[in-house]
Amino acid sequence: MIEVNNIEKSFGDAHILKGFSTCFDKGKTNLIIGQSGSGKTVFLKCLLGLFSPEKGNISYDGKTYANLSGDEQRDLRQEMGMVFQGSALFDSMTVSGNVMFPLEMFTKQNKSEMQDRVDTVLKRVNLIDAHHKYPSEISGGMQKRVAIARAIVMNPKYLFCDEPNSGLDPKTAIIIDNLIQEITKEYDITTVINTHDMNSVMEIGEKILFLKNGLKEWEGTNKEIFKTDNAAVTDFVYSSELFKKVRQMYIEERN
Repeated sequence: MIEVNNIEKSFGDAHILKGFSTCFDKGKTNLIIGQSGSGKTVFLKCLLGLFSPEKGNISYDGKTYANLSGDEQRDLRQEMGMVFQGSALFDSMTVSGNVMFPLEMFTKQNKSEMQDRVDTVLKRVNLIDAHHKYPSEISGGMQKRVAIARAIVMNPKYLFCDEPNSGLDPKTAIIIDNLIQEITKEYDITTVINTHDMNSVMEIGEKILFLKNGLKEWEGTNKEIFKTDNAAVTDFVYSSELFKKVRQMYIEERN
């Protein structure tokens, strides 16, 4: 579990995060949504320990990050996996090399142990035959699966995803959503996803945090979001005619 208590973050005169609290439960897909400039990216970087808030604190399974020593903070960050928006794979490395990279950097495992772990996670993301391919030789969806494999290769307690469906077609995006949710539950990880994808919100939004102008405007589940009367949420989520129709159908079925 990640607990956020009254967090504030500024850059010069720009007050980005203006004081809000929330929590992200283990074993659930927790989504952060909001318009561009709402503070989502800054918040995610605070969760990753890349930015330090001026006020408030963030705790990971009861350990407050700001109270940890430098070594303890480094150890905690090694329990975090990250899936970047553009996958961020090394073009000069094979799929196997990309996934093995964190093990080489942060563990003392021998080559055989590392390869066994790489084989395990690549099998989990259904990339059994891609070990020796380079990123340029595989599709965008496969690249995202490699990024997920790399993010979980060190058995993280916390998984962070920044726009994991960016650049993917709708069918592939659903596959990536389902894969992230399955891994979250199998490994009992605390997963936090930054997204603009409303399909992700509806499909896997077990906890949704909606930010507006650096504040928590609303939070709930993908079922509760259908029922909310919060104007800011409905304007954002149901900006398209498709989602307006989906919401209306849901309301009519309930009635």
